[in-house]
Amino acid sequence: MTVTDAWHPQINGVVRTTERLLERLDAWGNETSLIEPSQFSTFPLPSYPDIRLSLPRPGTVALRIAQADPDHVHIVTEGPLGLAARRVCLAQGRVFTTSYHTRFPEYLRTRVAFPVSWSYACLRRFHNAGTGTFVSTPSLASELRGRGFTKVRAWTRGVDTALFDPAHAGDLDLPRPIFLYVGRVAVEKDLPAFLDLDLPGTKLVVGDGPSLSALKARYPQVVFLGSRTGTELARLYASSDVFVFPSRTDTFGIVLLEALASGLPVAAYPVTGPADVLADGQGGVLSHDLREAALAALRIPRAACRQKALGYDWDQCARMFLDLVKTAYARDLQPDAASFPFRTAGRRPAL
Repeated sequence: MTVTDAWHPQINGVVRTTERLLERLDAWGNETSLIEPSQFSTFPLPSYPDIRLSLPRPGTVALRIAQADPDHVHIVTEGPLGLAARRVCLAQGRVFTTSYHTRFPEYLRTRVAFPVSWSYACLRRFHNAGTGTFVSTPSLASELRGRGFTKVRAWTRGVDTALFDPAHAGDLDLPRPIFLYVGRVAVEKDLPAFLDLDLPGTKLVVGDGPSLSALKARYPQVVFLGSRTGTELARLYASSDVFVFPSRTDTFGIVLLEALASGLPVAAYPVTGPADVLADGQGGVLSHDLREAALAALRIPRAACRQKALGYDWDQCARMFLDLVKTAYARDLQPDAASFPFRTAGRRPAL
């Protein structure tokens, strides 16, 4: 069973990863079930109304888990549903794992003056109660271990290389070179770090979010297209010249893989996510000077970008997930039995 506070109609890496994972697991004969926000009453997230949080009634999540009686519970997010599922698993002695997808402490700090150390203390307590915390990159795993997370395991991501393909390239009828950003248009993505750059050609932004109206007014020379998906999004990637990723707080950035699969070189800061994907220097340029990186990326062969993306695939991601779930039942990953009464007898590690 998978429990997530992030689901459709949201468009983000958490939803995409969860959706692709469940597709693969179902195709391989695993019986999956999902607890997600549309099954409950919801309310808009303050300062981000496009995201709605669930209001599960007391006992509802416990009833759903009891009815499904899953062999394993994986909690994707630390929101209301994730917290409720964690509480149920602890009370019922169910083995569960978690994912760490989002730097909520840093995101929260961009909106209110809340100490990052307090936020991490809450997240540490949430994740350390399980038997494994799955994160997207080795550098993030190392960082979280340094913050006291005790059961961190690296879990890669994938990309649909059939959809995101250089073959979709066309003429966007915009002055070149075209520097593209795809993702949420929100304060934590630090879009001004890209939009303020002195670059030739066109800056193109694809995505929606709470900062869209303000940025449109502030940067009238930038082309804002709003949200795009499917083949239309694939065409925008393949038809641009450089993908610029200004975020310093993402834990991975699946859009990086989508750009690379489309033959689009990446310019980014040398931080977690881009630094992991582009560690070998192939497919992009990392620099604390984002303008320098963007201009240098124009010289990268598109074939090299595509080749880099072919090393990531959703089948590999799903296989790694299953292997990590199995390790959740290994003795050396279990927390102190006095604080977590495992129910492992007769259970098999499957989703």
